Amino acid sequence: MHSWTDTLRFAFQPVVNLRTGAVTALETLARPETGDILAEARRDPELDGKLTVLALHAVTRKETLLPLHLNVFAATLADLGGLRPLHNAVRAAGRMPWEVTLDIVPPYTHVPQRALLEAVAALREQGFRISADGIGDGDVPLRLLTDLSPDLVKLDASLLSRPAAVRAMRTLCEELGALVAVEGVETELQYTAALSAGAQLAQGELFAPPARIPAADVYVPPRSPGAVAVPRSGPSVREFVRPAAVLPVTASAGQVRALLTGSPDVSGVLLVDQAGRPVRSVHRSRFLLSMSGRYGHALYADRPAFKLGDAPRTVGVDATAWEVLDVVAIGGRDRTSDDVAVVDRHGRCVGVVRLADLVRALAESRVEEAAGLNPLTRLPGSDTITSEVDRWIADGRTFALSWLDIDHFKQVNDGAGFAAGDELIRSVGRALQQAVSGHARVGHIGGDDFLVLAEEEALGPLVGAVLDAPWTAADRPVTLSLATVVCAPGSVGDHRQAAAQLAPLKQAAKALRGASWVLGRAGLPGHEVRRGPGAAPAQAGYAAAEPGW
Repeated sequence: MHSWTDTLRFAFQPVVNLRTGAVTALETLARPETGDILAEARRDPELDGKLTVLALHAVTRKETLLPLHLNVFAATLADLGGLRPLHNAVRAAGRMPWEVTLDIVPPYTHVPQRALLEAVAALREQGFRISADGIGDGDVPLRLLTDLSPDLVKLDASLLSRPAAVRAMRTLCEELGALVAVEGVETELQYTAALSAGAQLAQGELFAPPARIPAADVYVPPRSPGAVAVPRSGPSVREFVRPAAVLPVTASAGQVRALLTGSPDVSGVLLVDQAGRPVRSVHRSRFLLSMSGRYGHALYADRPAFKLGDAPRTVGVDATAWEVLDVVAIGGRDRTSDDVAVVDRHGRCVGVVRLADLVRALAESRVEEAAGLNPLTRLPGSDTITSEVDRWIADGRTFALSWLDIDHFKQVNDGAGFAAGDELIRSVGRALQQAVSGHARVGHIGGDDFLVLAEEEALGPLVGAVLDAPWTAADRPVTLSLATVVCAPGSVGDHRQAAAQLAPLKQAAKALRGASWVLGRAGLPGHEVRRGPGAAPAQAGYAAAEPGW
């Protein structure tokens, strides 16, 4: 008599890192040849639990070193209180629980939320990683999603037509410490949209379809400049994480050699303790050089690989690419090519980052930034500042956007000469940078116009150092005008709306004699005159005007 498992097959689809273009994990998908096992599994938690274990067995037979994604219905976890058989199967397969991400699949309706959260907590305690699947096309409540605090959120590709929703989810995930993946990417347009919205991972037919044999290569479209949304503090290390090759700290040198010689793409091996915390780092070239020397194999093969390793270099999952470079720079020059282990808050290894990936991405960001610098002041232009404004809006932050220019600048140029005018612009730019160093972004948007993005508390030093300072050009006195709009969360939807709110304030400031500063608040009528004639709170109305950049 045939079992239902006789007609069950599995396919494997890669999860692609949008930063590096590398395959970061494999998702195992059930493909029954007859019947509808998945519909039955949705109704039968015991059956669904068995399917998850079978999916693990299917992928381990492929002898892949990649981390794994396994699907399980939310109701299954709530009903069974976890997946103890899976934990045992993972250990029996020689894998570690933290190499397995459980994609929790909808529906969530009628699932006891407390039981689900308790099951997820138990799985986390065992070391499994958690992914919330089907977001945007499923029924997961936002409150439950926050309580789950997943390591990964998988969005349906249909959300890409609503980039604001993807950016908002990216912001939420940053707060939760989670990555954003987009499922079902089929076109290059969707790929570009996923990049622009800030997703870090993706999977779909564009990269590689589900197949019986795990894909060795995936197609990744060439990336256009400026397509990637970079976090304000620098690219996150999460965006560069590659799967780590790990072995127990008790592994012999022979076991490490077998892994390295059988996997030419592996640049090093991490030796981890029972909790998955890196203890030693074995560099491919240095290790194989030791083993290939005279008597090397005879001396080391049966001895602990621990003796041929180095202290691991580690960074937390919340680190930025720049912080990784700092870690690399501290060590000896002979270890600059070593992988850096990325660890979670428990110190467990979640992957590695390679120096080459970081340098390439940071170089690209620097080239793009340099291309947008104003040649006179070497300050970024409007695109950089407006992109930053959009990120602050997406983050739900209150911010102050200020416009500053030199009064009657044409007369300065005509009377003092263009060289004196250029030097004045450079001096104002330098003063702005020094006044808000580390607390704001300053942009030179052309001519004598500057933009400043800051928190409202940073405006005082700016005004004191720039607006209240005496300025001259060829001994001619010069004054500056400043207009500021303070935008609370929800008051503007993007940088265009912020610009529209700032434009009438700019007109109001220019209408005042001498040095002036006008401040308004987005969505509220009127403005305050904080510098200039009659500098006192006023409720003067103003007409709408076009944005000034």
